[in-house]
Amino acid sequence: MSKKILIVDDEPNIVMSLEFLMKKEGFEVATASDGEQALAQVAAFAPDLLLLDVMMPKKSGFEVCETLRADPAQGGLLIVMLTAKGRETEVAKGLAIGADAYVTKPFSTKDLVARVRQMLGLA
Repeated sequence: MSKKILIVDDEPNIVMSLEFLMKKEGFEVATASDGEQALAQVAAFAPDLLLLDVMMPKKSGFEVCETLRADPAQGGLLIVMLTAKGRETEVAKGLAIGADAYVTKPFSTKDLVARVRQMLGLA
């Protein structure tokens, strides 16, 4: 049984690239393009790990992360925030609200895959 990853980003090119990359690694993948879709997909798809952009319409990645962390049913969901906002204050905020990791764009796909595999216990 493969691990499930939900990719959430409002930039279609990033979604397609990450989807291709994660499927190539053998993961089952679903996508969402905004924060509200992300929450609906978490409920419907039950991912093991969420690759979550910070700057999105409707609900930001920070708001999605806070909502998920407030839900005891989502306690085991791993959240990796992906963003171009890599300043120390944003990283600290993301980790403080419950993100498991914070990756700034642009990022090395090799490093991202290694981190995802390690977080899912597949390293």
